[in-house]
Amino acid sequence: MAVLAVPAVLAALAVLAALALLQRSLRPHLWADLAFAVRAARCRRRAMRGGGGLAARFLRAAREAPARPFLRAAGGTEPYAGAARRVARVANALRRRPLPGGGELGPGVTVGLLVGNEPRFVWGWLGLAALGARPAFLGTALRPPALRHCLRACGARALLVADALFTAVEPILPSLREDDVAVWVLGGGPYPPGVLALQDLLDAASEELEPEDVWEPQDMNDTCLYIFTSGTTGLPKAARISHLKSIMCLSFYELVGASSRDVVYLALPLYHMAGSLLGIGGCIGIGATCVLKEKFSASQFWDDCRAEGVTVFQYIGELCRYLVNQPPRPGEREHGLRLAVGSGLRPDVWRSFVRRFGDVRVVETYGMTEGNVTLFNYTGTPGAVGRSSFIYKLVSPFEIVRYDVARGAPVRDAAGRCVRVQPGETGLLIAPVSPRTPFLGYAGSREQSEQKLLRGVFAEGDTYFSTGDLMEQDRDQFVRFRDRTGDTYRWKGENVATTEVAEALVAHESLQEATVYGVTVPGHEGRAGMAALVLRPGCRLDGPALYRHVEQLLPPYARPRFLRLQEQLEMTETFKQQKMRLAREGCDPARVPDPLFLLDEATRAYVPLGPALWERVLDGRLRI
Repeated sequence: MAVLAVPAVLAALAVLAALALLQRSLRPHLWADLAFAVRAARCRRRAMRGGGGLAARFLRAAREAPARPFLRAAGGTEPYAGAARRVARVANALRRRPLPGGGELGPGVTVGLLVGNEPRFVWGWLGLAALGARPAFLGTALRPPALRHCLRACGARALLVADALFTAVEPILPSLREDDVAVWVLGGGPYPPGVLALQDLLDAASEELEPEDVWEPQDMNDTCLYIFTSGTTGLPKAARISHLKSIMCLSFYELVGASSRDVVYLALPLYHMAGSLLGIGGCIGIGATCVLKEKFSASQFWDDCRAEGVTVFQYIGELCRYLVNQPPRPGEREHGLRLAVGSGLRPDVWRSFVRRFGDVRVVETYGMTEGNVTLFNYTGTPGAVGRSSFIYKLVSPFEIVRYDVARGAPVRDAAGRCVRVQPGETGLLIAPVSPRTPFLGYAGSREQSEQKLLRGVFAEGDTYFSTGDLMEQDRDQFVRFRDRTGDTYRWKGENVATTEVAEALVAHESLQEATVYGVTVPGHEGRAGMAALVLRPGCRLDGPALYRHVEQLLPPYARPRFLRLQEQLEMTETFKQQKMRLAREGCDPARVPDPLFLLDEATRAYVPLGPALWERVLDGRLRI
């Protein structure tokens, strides 16, 4: 019997080996998909079981590991217990604080938070949350009119501002008094009449605050806080963030493989979701240490990593590009960084980053402040933002549907339903709105919220959130970001994705940076492609060579018709390119102060664009 069993065992092993090979060839990422789904399910169970809001969970984390370093900033290191005492002081100093026009600070009251990238942002945020108030995170670069708009949009009854930023508030003090908005300053003063200096109150406030004494939300889908998103046109919109979403963000670093032993480098603005909920919240969720920087310095980054023992870097793609564009320095591979996680990393920068700085695991993600879908590229595949396997869609359901760029709307079939894209086809990313994946919308504007929703997508009565982002799903079930619907332009009857053109341009050895956008040209349909370029040090623009480069990499309709040379690309405070301003300035040499070039098919080169050549474009003598 033993002799007969041997061939049977061997046969079984052969079958298992064949199945493993078949799985590897047909579904090579199956185990990675399963592992991530299991981790995500575990995180969600823990979040739902934990009880309480963000402030209570932070205080419990501080109770469990009081001596562990929490924040390292310019002023020194604050352990979890010390941070809890700081939060308690804010909560106790502001508890039941009277408000202009009647009432007092408490549950449901919105308070604007205007503080930079420093620990006091965290103390103010969590201190207000402990009282049940709703912080509204305000951008530190807002000008007075935009600041007043934001406070009105979210219905703020008070403003908590850092002393260093009070100068931005002072011009609108009369209007804030008219609106019955209290102004509280994290400083000692003196300040104008009606403005409350908090320093003495904070110094005198109790440091005692137990998790059990913190206000607790009754409905996890209620609004927890507001984060402002830049509208494609006009002023910022106040996105409503639920208690559920803020709690789920505590799992961010755990989902990508970080632990309490890690030290996280964070230089992203705290008034945005990536910096606050994912960065600070993610550290709280695993009990990690956060190195909080006031601003990012590419030249100082690796020195900071070595000095602070950084093991995790939370990036925006532009930060990685800044690093790879730095001149090589000795010791830039001598560091403890093991994980980089973030969004917006171009595949060429990804490869350059890893090749130059060593074996750093990169996890690219995708998400929106107000959105209800999140993607993770946990396989380390450059250029992808996530997976579209049925297993992943159990974690975060979504669809990609055909989109008509000219109409600015999804394509619908004869029955009025949206059409899913095929592999390799670009479409609009949408996600179902349900109790499990809600969309809370924006404060004060039902119309703005409704504009983000699609109804009757696949069946009568269904509702989906429109991300406004165009994605491509390939045959291996990877999802790649292609463009924003507002950035994609139409030229010669074809849709042009700006990201694809920018990637092709920066592949040229003389170009360091590129941003691509569409511009209107009088007498021409659609929008012509234009690129603002930054040359590498010591390089010049070789018109014929660049023409040959784009000819090889891009179809005729996608080749930029106009080029604009700049010393550097202007960025927003959140490291986004200023495409809208560039598009408004256009390609008229009389209006644009920078050197301009035109794609000239006759000479097969990019040639300087002056007033005489521009006149030939306008009167139709020169075809573009």
